[in-house]
Amino acid sequence: MSLEQITVELAAGLARLSFGPPVAHVYNPLDYARAPYREYLRRFGRRPRPAVLVGMNPGPWGMAQTGVPFGEIGAVRDWMGIQGPVGAPARPHPKRPVTGFACTRREVSGQRLWGWARKKFGAAEDFFERFFVVNYCPLLFITQSGANLTPDKLRAAEATPLFAVCDRALRRTIETLAPAHVVGIGRFAAERARRALGGLNVFVGAVTHPSPANPRANRGWEALIAGELKSMGIEV
Repeated sequence: MSLEQITVELAAGLARLSFGPPVAHVYNPLDYARAPYREYLRRFGRRPRPAVLVGMNPGPWGMAQTGVPFGEIGAVRDWMGIQGPVGAPARPHPKRPVTGFACTRREVSGQRLWGWARKKFGAAEDFFERFFVVNYCPLLFITQSGANLTPDKLRAAEATPLFAVCDRALRRTIETLAPAHVVGIGRFAAERARRALGGLNVFVGAVTHPSPANPRANRGWEALIAGELKSMGIEV
């Protein structure tokens, strides 16, 4: 099954879900930013590779704008060479507008992740020969105040069906890409990957999340991830 087919099934499964307070707005970039995400899959998701990095869910200034995981504007447009039409969520929050590639805000997590990749590998094509990056959950949840609500903070009645849909998509993605290593970016993504990939012949590990809300990441994330990957047997 291709990653494009997995995405279509994932989007259909997500469309059947509903969320109540404290969730006030739900953004699904697989719908309104499908064009650049499809280009990301077409250019970089066609072949197996040794390792897959798994993030949690979109950031408001990253994937929510470009459709690409950790999709900081400059990295997606200028390094990956991806650009495309981006619509808008059905009910955007005024504090979290979607302006696509015209967005002037920058996602720090994406700057750190893709900045590291560019520094280590040079061309995007060389990085993607070794790695692929996906988000476990493609939905961004926003409260009435405009704050982000991460998937691990959802009520159990809503999280359980969401995780079932996302687990299935991640498992199919890993079966398609056939990596030896799956690396959760942060503890939540690693734990969900372990649950979703049970029984597959793949090593699942974790690296420190590059978010500026993570004090460890602010003390030199590139050095951290280099050591953490090396401890799993992934040389970069």
